[in-house]
Amino acid sequence: MSVDLVGFLGVVLVAYVVPGPDFLVVVRSATEHPAKGRAAALGAQTGLCVHMLAAAVGLSLIAARSPAVYDTIKLLGAAYLVHLGVRAVLAARRAARERVAGREAAGGPADGADARTPAEDGPVHGRWRSGFTQGFLTNVLNPKAALFFLSILPQFVDGGGSTSRQIFFLGTLDIIIGVAYWFALVAVAARLRAFLARPKVRHRWELTTGWLFIAIGIGVAAAA
Repeated sequence: MSVDLVGFLGVVLVAYVVPGPDFLVVVRSATEHPAKGRAAALGAQTGLCVHMLAAAVGLSLIAARSPAVYDTIKLLGAAYLVHLGVRAVLAARRAARERVAGREAAGGPADGADARTPAEDGPVHGRWRSGFTQGFLTNVLNPKAALFFLSILPQFVDGGGSTSRQIFFLGTLDIIIGVAYWFALVAVAARLRAFLARPKVRHRWELTTGWLFIAIGIGVAAAA
């Protein structure tokens, strides 16, 4: 089996560095808790596994050539991103109201006094499941991920060998690189937790990421 590894690695690294929905999900999860960030990363890569396997057996080709199937997946992905955004915006506004009510009732802690983030109060299993689900659905409902395996990977495949085996090999390499990249990103983002734990900063962060999710979702739906 002979493949263009150098060219492939270059394309993969660029693809990961350019921020997308999965980037936002992983970073946002990591700032809540490192375990949730790692779970989101593994969920995102598991979603890619689905696309890789589908491409290897040709199922994604059917979806790519069927406008109805492609648009359905695209709209489902857009709806999920909007859902995540709305949840984040509502959570930020609810937390702000609770802080105001707490200060009015009993003089709640000043900004920065409570360094905990909401995710720290939940069970580890719940954090992991939530992060993994968000990462997985964000990627598995992204038809561009399927098209990557269908249109980009074959360019680095040697026509003299088994196409399915080579796509599987390159896809596996892509996923391993992604896990390493996401885990490094989680380690960096997790260092921001103390800063983001400040109520006012947390509020702005939740609103910003929430509206970004909504904007990306609307953009994806509009392009359908």
